[in-house]
Amino acid sequence: MPAPRARPIILTTAERRRLEKLAHSRTAGYQRVIRARIVLDAARGHSNAEISRRRGVVADTVRLWRGRYADEGMAGLADRRRSGRPPRFTPVQAAEVKALACQLPAETGAPLSRWSCPDLAGEVTSRGIAPAMSASTVRRILAADTIKPWQYRSWLFTRDPDFAAKATRVLDLYARIFDGSPLGEGEYVISSDEKTSIQARCRCHPALPPGASRKMRVNHEYERGGALAYLAAYDVHRAHVIGLCSDTTGIGPFTDLVDEVMTQEPYASARRVFWIVDNGSSHRGKAAIDRLTARYANTVMIHTPVHASWLNQVEIFFSIVQRKVVSPNDFTSLDQVQDRLTAFEQRYNATAQPFKWKFTPTDLEDLLARIARHEQKERDRQHEHEHDHQPAVLAAA
Repeated sequence: MPAPRARPIILTTAERRRLEKLAHSRTAGYQRVIRARIVLDAARGHSNAEISRRRGVVADTVRLWRGRYADEGMAGLADRRRSGRPPRFTPVQAAEVKALACQLPAETGAPLSRWSCPDLAGEVTSRGIAPAMSASTVRRILAADTIKPWQYRSWLFTRDPDFAAKATRVLDLYARIFDGSPLGEGEYVISSDEKTSIQARCRCHPALPPGASRKMRVNHEYERGGALAYLAAYDVHRAHVIGLCSDTTGIGPFTDLVDEVMTQEPYASARRVFWIVDNGSSHRGKAAIDRLTARYANTVMIHTPVHASWLNQVEIFFSIVQRKVVSPNDFTSLDQVQDRLTAFEQRYNATAQPFKWKFTPTDLEDLLARIARHEQKERDRQHEHEHDHQPAVLAAA
């Protein structure tokens, strides 16, 4: 019986271009690349045996993909849909796994702060939800609904009853408005705070610079050389920083910073200088306002709401200092830390531009409205929960 003849392959220019692109792809799957090369070899007139030797596959594989391309074109090179292995776990079991993952471990009696896939797999088995289940199966089940109980985000509701009024006042100052009137010439806005506990960590081995395909390397072992605080006053509209270092924080160091700023121009002769501060112990309450005004009559202290330091623009500057100056921490002494901070301050002032602050009073109103809606939903849910349990309580009585 004569052997079956190889299916002839004739390509158009466009088809050849597509196949050659796939055959030389560095990102396509290996199997697809081999199939494209088989078809190209077939179009050049090679026999199945020759293609088998060239591509390191058996002749039946060549015959399969050559025939599929002849019948279906490029679509024939894709894998056919397969039924796969029957599911081992029922939809009910998958739902129970998801429900368990959406509970806090403490509510189930597990001594854990949050679930991991291996922990959930063990809990599924111990509860009898399934005789056995692997951690990878748990992960696949949870991935269907993007449930990730091993991750968490912290949140905080403001406790300041005057949050809206205080925050609006700060945001208006960023827009050069105070009490509904635009700021004029000779009026400045200072954002001030302290960055505490900047340590001097002397590494036991010197840091190694980066190189080709190599990151900068910093030795993990270090000796402590003490810590200092960096106090900074950031002129919001001039993008100018005045800072000083201190052994500690408190009223004294903050007063030193105020003196450093208010004894130089343009602040010494300014009509008004607004100092935006948080509620730290160095400048908290009306006593701090009176103390500042008594020392410099042209100053006005403005407090951010409680738990709202994110409204203070100097925190952005401190984040820059952390990334560009402090980390990785490798200083031989506190003097070296202070010298680095002072030099960076000068470098920053030479090129800095004001921050593009985009959070407006309108955004604040939207935020407060969302919080109010969320709190109302929580109250409604709590009321419904109490109402659902009331008949059981009365029955027990």
